[in-house]
Amino acid sequence: MAEISSFNTLFVEKLLVWYDRNKRNLPWRDTVDPYKVWISEIILQQTRVDQGLPYYHNFLKTFPKLQNLAEADEQKVLSIWQGLGYYSRARNMHQGAKQIREQYKNKFPTSYEEWLKIKGVGSYTAAALASFCSKEAVPVLDGNVFRVLSRIFGISEDILSGKGKKVFWDKALELIPKDKPDLFNQAMMEYGALQCTPKSPDCEQCVFQNHCFAFNKSLISALPFKNKKLVRRSRFFEYQVYLYKEKVLFKTRLKGDIWEGLNEFPLIEKLSKEDLVKSTSKTKHVFQSEIYKHVLSHQDLYCIFKVHEVKNLKDWESLIKKNQAEPIALNKIAAVPKPVLISKFLNTYFNDYFSTQ
Repeated sequence: MAEISSFNTLFVEKLLVWYDRNKRNLPWRDTVDPYKVWISEIILQQTRVDQGLPYYHNFLKTFPKLQNLAEADEQKVLSIWQGLGYYSRARNMHQGAKQIREQYKNKFPTSYEEWLKIKGVGSYTAAALASFCSKEAVPVLDGNVFRVLSRIFGISEDILSGKGKKVFWDKALELIPKDKPDLFNQAMMEYGALQCTPKSPDCEQCVFQNHCFAFNKSLISALPFKNKKLVRRSRFFEYQVYLYKEKVLFKTRLKGDIWEGLNEFPLIEKLSKEDLVKSTSKTKHVFQSEIYKHVLSHQDLYCIFKVHEVKNLKDWESLIKKNQAEPIALNKIAAVPKPVLISKFLNTYFNDYFSTQ
């Protein structure tokens, strides 16, 4: 036990020294403002730092205070988030802002347990906010931290199981210094992001090489252990792009599926790729795109776009009613929150099509 305790102390000391020398200069590390830290943590949940950084700045520019976010229209929030994916993060943060304004009178939670009560805040985000902003000694567990702990300390439990998460939680709680929980958590995540990476970690420059279980047992690629295979699903979308007098029909996706709350063209979902290439639409189309493949975390989407020119107002109004859609002026499309797939189509074929008219 004395040997374990001794290495725990050495681990923390070496980690904090490494962090002080190697940490990236990121704006959310220069503040204990819970609003700014909250935004950064939600953005970074499923996003690389280099991709998320401009979104972080733009989000704060658009919604500089909690009140601005709480009072914003959801479509505005989604439009600022557009391109980041996992849009439930933005919707939950919007609802969380309203919750803090209404239930907490604009005062942010200060403890881990209180943060867990906020919409969209899980154990990882709650721990980050409580430790970074309030110096509560509660460990942050993300993919980077799981990886560092698993490899160095030889923890082989499944990181997706309840038992495994408790083992990692207990180990991190054993390590976290009570006087520097914020620095420790930041350092753990940074070490996993920069040094102990998922593939090809720089073991030769690792300050823990002599003590690393995975390095010394040649188990780098085997740890951390994750006993879950992602079941992928293929879906086939035929988008109907209806045009009438410089307007196009858009509709909002409903709850319970991908891209909830975003906007797209009226859609016919097919059963197979073969069905997708068949022209089954009754309205004659003037243009049909190639098949787009769009990869999501758990789904592969195969999509085509069929452009239709509507000739008279009666047919236009009928299509609006049938599709429960809304006419959008072509010069307003850019401001409409929509999936990246739709933007990709608009930025290629759609603009090319209109430039030839």
